[in-house]
Amino acid sequence: MDMNVSTIDGACHCGTVRFRVRLTNGLHTARRCTCSYCRMRGAVAVSADLGGVDILSGEEALSLYKFNTGTAKHFFCSKCGIYTHHQRRSNPNQYGVNVACLSGLSPFDFEDVVVYDGANHPADAYFSKPRVAGHLKFITEPAEKLIDIPEPDSLGG
Repeated sequence: MDMNVSTIDGACHCGTVRFRVRLTNGLHTARRCTCSYCRMRGAVAVSADLGGVDILSGEEALSLYKFNTGTAKHFFCSKCGIYTHHQRRSNPNQYGVNVACLSGLSPFDFEDVVVYDGANHPADAYFSKPRVAGHLKFITEPAEKLIDIPEPDSLGG
């Protein structure tokens, strides 16, 4: 994985929404958040400046979701439901872009992802700057430690 990649293409799951993103600092900005929405969404996001996301196709299929203060704008494909990017509340001049939508990348490619305390957002005057709530780590198991999971029918479901 090239952590210093500057431009990369992305798409939603069904391929309707396709985009090109110019990252502000490669993949070094990968992060998660503990706000009510991000907790449920579970995505790892990287940063791009506001003019750094070009929708190549499917713009008409993008839906917008806003909540609470309405500052953050969360975009997702109206056909497959995948979150592609959002305009940040913490920095409205930036987008967070879903790593899972970027060509050749997976959130599981990152060994360590910083998790910001979005539940106590700095814009709500809880703190003067973003706080790190913790780290999300992905540790690959050696092949000999992998176990077979029974098919759903054998689990009674």
